[in-house]
Amino acid sequence: MAFARALIERELITPWQLFFALRRQRRWNTGLASILKTRGWATDELLTNLQSEFLGLPVVNFSKRPIDPKLRHVLPPQFCLRHCVVPWASNGDQITLAAGRPERLSTLKASLPPRLGTAEFVLAKEEDVFKAIQNSASHALADRAEGRLPPHQSCRGWTKQVRRASSLVPVFFILLLLAFSMSPAGISGMVMGWALLSLSLVTLLRLATLLSHLGAHTKVPQIPTALDRLPHISVLVPLYQETQIAHALIRRLTRLTYPRALLDIVLVLEEKDALTRETIAHTQLPQWMRVVEVPAGSGLTTKPRALNYALDFCRGEIIGIWDAEDAPARDQLEQVASHFAHADPDVACIQGVLDYYNPYTNWISRCFSIEYASWFRVILPGLIRLGFAIPLGGTTLFLRRGAIDRVRGWDAHNVTEDADLGIRLARFGYRTEMLCSVTQEEANCRALPWIRQRSRWLKGFMVTYLVHMRRPRLLWRELGPRRFFGFQLVFLTAISQFLLAPALWLLWAAAFGMPHPLENHVAAATVTWLAVGTALAACLNGAIALLAVARMNRPRLYPFILTMGAYFPMATLAAYKGLYELLTAPYYWDKTEHGKTKEAHQVDFDPTATG
Repeated sequence: MAFARALIERELITPWQLFFALRRQRRWNTGLASILKTRGWATDELLTNLQSEFLGLPVVNFSKRPIDPKLRHVLPPQFCLRHCVVPWASNGDQITLAAGRPERLSTLKASLPPRLGTAEFVLAKEEDVFKAIQNSASHALADRAEGRLPPHQSCRGWTKQVRRASSLVPVFFILLLLAFSMSPAGISGMVMGWALLSLSLVTLLRLATLLSHLGAHTKVPQIPTALDRLPHISVLVPLYQETQIAHALIRRLTRLTYPRALLDIVLVLEEKDALTRETIAHTQLPQWMRVVEVPAGSGLTTKPRALNYALDFCRGEIIGIWDAEDAPARDQLEQVASHFAHADPDVACIQGVLDYYNPYTNWISRCFSIEYASWFRVILPGLIRLGFAIPLGGTTLFLRRGAIDRVRGWDAHNVTEDADLGIRLARFGYRTEMLCSVTQEEANCRALPWIRQRSRWLKGFMVTYLVHMRRPRLLWRELGPRRFFGFQLVFLTAISQFLLAPALWLLWAAAFGMPHPLENHVAAATVTWLAVGTALAACLNGAIALLAVARMNRPRLYPFILTMGAYFPMATLAAYKGLYELLTAPYYWDKTEHGKTKEAHQVDFDPTATG
């Protein structure tokens, strides 16, 4: 209270400002100085100097007296980032540490290793401490970002294995052609059989998710009460070659209603991405929004690598992710805080609902909106209610900091790091729940970019499946029987359905009298009944889409549900592109371009979609 009294006595703030800050401090997990600073009532320099006076510690300026580079190994950079401290100077065996958060000095002292128990302290600006750590340890942090996971949990190191596998591909196809020439009916029957089996399994799974969804009660989000202590939330926003949408993104994020003193938006840029860096440099960022630049490393440029690097810079106890084109609901973070406050301790992740703000751009965007609605409003919640591990979406997911640290972040080499993370969280005993809040983003509505984006997703599904199935018995023990079979149903059937879709197209063609490889080996009535079965599966998908679009409240999309059969063949092309890249370039990140529609540059939306 002496610090607060000094602010009033020196007329640095008004009594009502102090009353406001003290009242919020009791509810918010942050200090008095942070509240005053984010409200614009006191500058960082003023608060640091005043805290220096009360603590009896000098303030240092790194530009006038730089950090001793010989001390960079005294503390691990991860510890320095977590506690906002950096070894600054030494006098013989006496080491002086520069702390950027004086209000947490007691916590820092308790966390220091015993050899630094007699260390002296000085104060520095928080921003200067972070910059100093990044400048001195950027390469070490970049190496850690790429190799954060142990080898058996990652797909890194596949380059040599992929080359060996690629050399065997021609041999495999030659053997397949020989087998087909010797027994065309046998090979065709095996392919058709697996296609039908995977279709049957995925249909049963979708039926189960639909019934689960229909039988569930809608959970109304709880807004935190006055007695709740709101958490500090950091949200990572990776940007790469996003010059067209960066300004709109920043304006959208300023619409968030979460307390600014508890909000930490981290814009993650690549060091070699000069265009985005220049765009952000010419933008006035609010105090609760900052930039972290990921240094170039071994040549790998992926979203999970950037997330791993920026994770250590986060201040929050909850870590969120938004994409560059996202427009989250204004009160989304309040709902996140409330959900975690009421959730069981084993709930490590909350996945929000994704929707599109440009569903009517063209036919592809309409179908994409229907597909997303089905996945996020019916199928994904159903999988969670069935007790399965789920592949996460790449955005609007929020994680407990302790959980993401325990599972060691993301696989920097996996091009669908979100799907992999969802399974890895389950292997560690964690659960994921759905959040009713909606984030809108831009639908990829051009054919070739859509195929490129989907090929990356499907390649990542293949990679994730192969990584986790390295040791099936261990996966069984860690997931348990239910989740193990759920993993097979979600991943293996999805991959099989897209790759073997042409076999089912031939079945439909045979029902209309066209030639079929099995026409001389299978009765015509059997082919007809099989075609009827696939038609019923398509009807089930239509019913799920109808329910999802109704929940989204976009009736103009209803007629386009009938055209979804013409939409998914693009995914088959994408699957074969992804399979080819799996054998030739498993780490290649096919970047999706944003900002191609007029809606992407708008800030305010009047969405008809609800969660």
